[in-house]
Amino acid sequence: MTAATTTTHTARFGLTMALFSAFTFGSSGPMARALIDTGWTAGAAVLVRLGGSALVLGVIAVVLQRGRLRVSATSLRTLVAYGVVAMAGAQLAFFNAVRTLDVGVALLLEFTAPVLLVLWTAARTRCRPHTPIIVGAVLTMIGLGFVLDLTGTGGVDLAGIGWGLLAAVCLAAFFVLSERQHDDLPPIVMAAGGTAIGAAVIALAGLVGVVPLTFADDDVVLAGVTTGWITPAVWLVLVSTSIAYLAGIGAVRRLRTRSASFVALTEVLFAVLVAWALLSQVPGPAQIIGGVCIIAGIVVVRRTEAAPDPDTPETVLEAGQAV
Repeated sequence: MTAATTTTHTARFGLTMALFSAFTFGSSGPMARALIDTGWTAGAAVLVRLGGSALVLGVIAVVLQRGRLRVSATSLRTLVAYGVVAMAGAQLAFFNAVRTLDVGVALLLEFTAPVLLVLWTAARTRCRPHTPIIVGAVLTMIGLGFVLDLTGTGGVDLAGIGWGLLAAVCLAAFFVLSERQHDDLPPIVMAAGGTAIGAAVIALAGLVGVVPLTFADDDVVLAGVTTGWITPAVWLVLVSTSIAYLAGIGAVRRLRTRSASFVALTEVLFAVLVAWALLSQVPGPAQIIGGVCIIAGIVVVRRTEAAPDPDTPETVLEAGQAV
């Protein structure tokens, strides 16, 4: 087998893993919504997801690192910020958003994070962004107007929109944290440590009453079939988080990071399809148009954004990882 053939097979396998990662991440919203509809709070769903994944990923990290888990003080600060903001903050905000918004709408709101980063950078540096970036930002804002159906008669849930935009802010912070490269923080350690810290933060917030933690043992309905609550809970832990992170890490190692991040945009499509199949949530024409505009805007922004080559394992799952 020639080197070119090997490279092609590696790229195809990486693309398959990236798509699978996007699908598994995209399924988290519908599964969480199924639990929330039976009486779970968003905080409870996040705690189960992060706590269970911390155990699974923690074991894998220990096995893979084989006693090399030594984290410096600087790396620990990054890991704590990652766990609090990118894990606990982003997921709590996203799951609160899906309480009152369709899963696809909530995810599209969160995916405006790259545009928020562009605006923040422009404000901080007082430099006018490149014209294509401005075009991408405008496309995204137009798309938001369609997605939220601001001119429609159905009304706008301001709380849900607020949670969705907070999730975008947390995801933007994730991008910034992921760019900080630490040799003692390989992706699997960052994922395991982040989920553990995030779970601890949610648990502590629940104990002091800041984050409501309500669980229920009622059955859930998925795709018209009644099943126990354990099904979406286990799916959240094993598939939507643990397997999703591992698949994403494998994809980034086989593809260029920028390529993997673009593939991750398919998470929106998968989330909409899963929500349609399991929860009968069907986006309207305006939301479909808005979704296309948002994704097009994000693609323009990412392709144009001037940045050093990001092809390092630490910039894992630039879009889907925090969901």
